Amino acid sequence: MLLAAGLGTRLRPLTDTMPKALVPVAGQPLLYHVLQRLKAADIQRIVINVHHFGEQIIEYLTNNNNFGIEIHVSDERGLLLDTGGGIRHAAHFFDTSEPVFIHNVDILSDLDIAAFYRAFEQAGNIEGALVVSKRHTPRQLQFSPSTHRLLGWQNTQTGELRGPIAMQPDITATPLAFAGIHLISPSLFPLMTDYPEKFSIITFYLNICGTHNLIGYEQPDFHFMDAGKLDTLANAATFLNEIR
Repeated sequence: MLLAAGLGTRLRPLTDTMPKALVPVAGQPLLYHVLQRLKAADIQRIVINVHHFGEQIIEYLTNNNNFGIEIHVSDERGLLLDTGGGIRHAAHFFDTSEPVFIHNVDILSDLDIAAFYRAFEQAGNIEGALVVSKRHTPRQLQFSPSTHRLLGWQNTQTGELRGPIAMQPDITATPLAFAGIHLISPSLFPLMTDYPEKFSIITFYLNICGTHNLIGYEQPDFHFMDAGKLDTLANAATFLNEIR
């Protein structure tokens, strides 16, 4: 699933007239670059959620014959559902026997998607895996140093703690930054039933990580860019050339 419904407020004024998925980088929209990465990884069935200028994304896909991929649109034009609500809203598109790969449309990286899948499947006892890095950010997910299990979240500027770690603030944990790419087991969808119509997937993860095994996944020598901000977008074309 490609999360492409956001308002793109960090990319204004560009997103005053287009969705962030269609903001150009190196002559092609962000959506194009991510789709090509997924296609190269032999992913053949994709769900894309839309809200802000959603009709532009639908038209772009139609004009390009969905790039030869089976693409389904999860329409949120009536109400933006946030990341968790958007994933739950699209659940009927997914194969209930396979893990669901989720990718923010404004993330560029050299993630080895096949290796990520293999690690998820070989672990056997996990219900979710979040791609993380040692990138500096004041808001950090916290993981067990030995098992890589998600323990919670911390705002290093305010000291705020969320998740199980808030009940054990002295526990040893490794802080890592979420890269906007994750895999979840379909067994988690029933746990979303009682959530409000719109909710954050990170809030959901923090609520369940005490009873369900969610882990952080680090790729050695991982290169990553959040291109959804004006200051990073300016360097996105150079970044794409480097990771190629």
